[in-house]
Amino acid sequence: MKKSKFSGLAGKVLILVIILLNVGCDQISKSIVRDHVAYYENIKLFSDYVTLTKVENSGAFLSMGDALHSGIKFVLLLLMPVAVLVLGVYFVMTRKDLSPVMVFGVCCVIGGGIGNLYDRILYGSVTDFLHIDFVVFQTGVFNAADMSIMGGMLLIIIDSFYKKKVGHNVPAQG
Repeated sequence: MKKSKFSGLAGKVLILVIILLNVGCDQISKSIVRDHVAYYENIKLFSDYVTLTKVENSGAFLSMGDALHSGIKFVLLLLMPVAVLVLGVYFVMTRKDLSPVMVFGVCCVIGGGIGNLYDRILYGSVTDFLHIDFVVFQTGVFNAADMSIMGGMLLIIIDSFYKKKVGHNVPAQG
């Protein structure tokens, strides 16, 4: 088995730094929005295509689960994410066979997850503030943690497809 570049102490520290950078960027951007943007204010960043608006999301992705009973919400939006994030940190810290792309992707997902979980614990909701509308493609309102999670998932998928494709091209030994 090939040893990962992230298997030593320096690698573990780098993993934590990547996660903390994701959390930090998310929390700084949300703090700026909380302090300087009014709720539902519509600030054009790039014409009508990218706008800044502040909303609080007490549900999950696109406010799903917003109307759930508080006990169910607690389990689905707090306890489960904590468990998944702990398992994610364990996974990325202990696996020695992960590519740098996979490690970075997992770290982005974990960092984004921590950023949104932090909001949910501290404020009871997640601050979302970006909206994209390219006529044929439109998003809900999202934040930097969501971008980190989506970017990380994209890297994980790309890495998985690459490994699968490369694995099929390796001649059988024997």
